[in-house]
Amino acid sequence: MTQRAIIIGGSIGGLFAAAALRARGWRVSVHERSDVPLAGRGAGIVTHDVLNAALAAVGADLSNLGVAITRRVTFDRDSTPVRDLEMAQIVTSWDRVFQMLRQLMPDVDYVHGRQVTGYVQGPNAARVTFAEGPDAEADVIIGADGFRSAIRAQMQPWVQPVYSGYVVWRAVADEAALDPALCARFFDVFGFYLPRGMQVIGYPIAGAGNDLRPGHRRYNLVWYKPTDPVELDDCLTDAEGRHHAISIPPPLVRPDVIDRVTRTAHDHLPAVFADVLRAAGRPFLAPIYDHLSDGFAQGRVALSGDAACVARPHVGMGVTKAAQDALALARHLDGAQDIEAALAAYSAERVPAAQMAMTRSRRLGSYMLEGGQGTNPDGRSNPHLDEIMRLTAVADFSGGA
Repeated sequence: MTQRAIIIGGSIGGLFAAAALRARGWRVSVHERSDVPLAGRGAGIVTHDVLNAALAAVGADLSNLGVAITRRVTFDRDSTPVRDLEMAQIVTSWDRVFQMLRQLMPDVDYVHGRQVTGYVQGPNAARVTFAEGPDAEADVIIGADGFRSAIRAQMQPWVQPVYSGYVVWRAVADEAALDPALCARFFDVFGFYLPRGMQVIGYPIAGAGNDLRPGHRRYNLVWYKPTDPVELDDCLTDAEGRHHAISIPPPLVRPDVIDRVTRTAHDHLPAVFADVLRAAGRPFLAPIYDHLSDGFAQGRVALSGDAACVARPHVGMGVTKAAQDALALARHLDGAQDIEAALAAYSAERVPAAQMAMTRSRRLGSYMLEGGQGTNPDGRSNPHLDEIMRLTAVADFSGGA
């Protein structure tokens, strides 16, 4: 008899879990709370060998995955290179990876507009309830519904995202819109700016429609900026005076907040990165949180991806960790006679790996706050420069950060 899994969350983590289980003969349905197709606003993703192997393992087409880069360069305030490191990687976009995985999922088994209200477990199955009805039953329920997971909220309500003390401003600019003189200096490398009080990274990604032709690509900018709770509350308050908990939809960020961060960029960022913000027009805001669930399974219900753990994005492991969770889930469930024991084994394997990712990401993030006033003002003398360049967005051991 074919075993059945219900996956809550139709983003990359949920699709990875679906593809991994389908490849092992499971019948899978994916339920996404959004009632419109998902999109990543062009956000970039740095791939790793382990991510590429995971994509191949679930049958994804890796052709034209992204932009190949070979070097990492740190710039100072004057846009002068400070350090150069050879490191080959492929950088891609959230949209590209999502579409690769979405193509593996039959439309009939991918359902939009399904808001979870809870789940109930029995001796032989688990049932999930939806606000829109009807209920659904399966051998396994997998919560892959992001860092505000409804499944985790029932399983472990005490596990809450913890604010890191800083936010990330992201911007994506068309290559053709950048200043040609500046573009020639930084576009084809993985770039850093690392003064005290902030961290900036950037790299090229494909253009619209996964266009990889020079001149048609985009540049993805990631700017980590310390933000105290009072300022964060202001950033999360829209023009109507409504305060949004945890995060705010990009269109609702007030124009004066955008103007303020744009002026700060003009005053403090190297020209090579400030020009990306200029060309992008409107950056979008994401407060940085992290959390780690006590365990990734309870009975016949499992957590995967960001629902299970969110490590700060410095390690670039969000998608890769979700992929590893998915493959581990499928491996432990393959042919399992005791579902609960299989999920317990999955949890025992993945919790330590998530802990390593979180520990490294917190360490890399902490470096922007070190040093006394006036220390490293131009990004030339960061004492952790080599470590940041070497470990940012790099998965250098199996299963961890």
